[in-house]
Amino acid sequence: MDVKTSPPTTIQPSQPPFTDDHILPLSHLDTDRNMNVPFRYVRAYAATNQQQKTDPFDVITNALSTTLVKYYPYTGSLHRRTSDGRFELHCRVGDGVQVIPATVDFPLSSVNYLDDADEEFIELLVPNPDEKTRESNLLILQVTKFSCGGYTLGACVHHALCDGLGATLFFNAMAEVARGASGVTVDPVWDRSSLLGPREPPRTDFPIDQFLCLDKNFVPYSELNEKVVREYYHVKDDWLDRFKAFLHEKSGSNFTTFEALGAALWQARVKASNIPRDEKVKYAYAMNIRRLVKPPLPAGYWGNGCVPIYAQITAGDLIDRPIWETAELIKKSKKNVSDEYVHSFIDFQELNYDKGINAGKWVSAFTDWRHLGHSTVDFGWGGPVTVIPLSRNLLGSVEPCFFLPYSEASQGTKDGFKVLLYLRANVVVAFRGEMEKFGNMEFA
Repeated sequence: MDVKTSPPTTIQPSQPPFTDDHILPLSHLDTDRNMNVPFRYVRAYAATNQQQKTDPFDVITNALSTTLVKYYPYTGSLHRRTSDGRFELHCRVGDGVQVIPATVDFPLSSVNYLDDADEEFIELLVPNPDEKTRESNLLILQVTKFSCGGYTLGACVHHALCDGLGATLFFNAMAEVARGASGVTVDPVWDRSSLLGPREPPRTDFPIDQFLCLDKNFVPYSELNEKVVREYYHVKDDWLDRFKAFLHEKSGSNFTTFEALGAALWQARVKASNIPRDEKVKYAYAMNIRRLVKPPLPAGYWGNGCVPIYAQITAGDLIDRPIWETAELIKKSKKNVSDEYVHSFIDFQELNYDKGINAGKWVSAFTDWRHLGHSTVDFGWGGPVTVIPLSRNLLGSVEPCFFLPYSEASQGTKDGFKVLLYLRANVVVAFRGEMEKFGNMEFA
């Protein structure tokens, strides 16, 4: 499956957003060491009759040009300050965003709108620049047109600039313009260092250090040199309902899908990985703080607006305990989230950044993409039928797990959803065996 790419086109704001080069400060959530990575994903759009008359590359790049007037920081580049080594954003007059045009000579339906596409092919639909290029090109897009008139939009975004919710806010603004709006409805808000800066003086009233480590020599995402593969697990509604009922019967508590299924996946992964029993393992996830902090962040805030939350236990205890107690452990971790937790996390970053803050080894990151608003990114021909993440570095984990909706192109009644996991190749067989036990309700 060949993808033919052309040289990238640099898209500049449709009118100059500023007249002088300047520097924008980032928040301590933006400069968290775990954010020094890209997040990459692809959206697939089915062909429509209207689409035959217009070129998606032209529509998207024109909308991007207009949107960059308000979201011009995407044209900037990251540089480390000499004073403390943190990133700051340098914005120069005349800079823009690269968009790569590409084509393939077969229809999207032939790969079931990416649902059945080969992993290597999907990788070709999304830019994957090296670290130096990522720091000078914070957003790179690729529009790939298929023979049917459908297309994919691949994105590589530097995580220091925004999280998934912030990126979706931007893409929705682009889509709004593409559908005919004269400008952006919700004005983006920067003010990162003031809205999410450290207190004076900084203090950590919440014991953040019980979850985080300090080690200058530890580089996040560098500890795993083994081959990592993608593994899909299909969750049926009936099974999930029975599983939740079982957990409620045993514990007396009600659990969300994220807590219940997360517990099963986490326990199965740790069992399959043969981690030493005395090693600490972590269940990590990001909590949206936009409405949690006091005062709440403005509606247009598009920077990193989540903090990591951890459930922690030794591998031996996790394996030995019944599954409902693991679900309880995840459920209880949410009680840590408060305005004080957020500001303690920010202040911990202020006090210890130069000491090398990290989450340590054996971190399993989980994130739920089912409700991020991807379906609203409609450039005029309907929302994407499939959305697939390609990044495997998340919250200090090199083996993240994504809860994904089924493709809108799926035939028949949709039942449940998909889970995408990254696993070391040598544990896949053992992991499948553990999940088969859960599938057969063998968790009593």
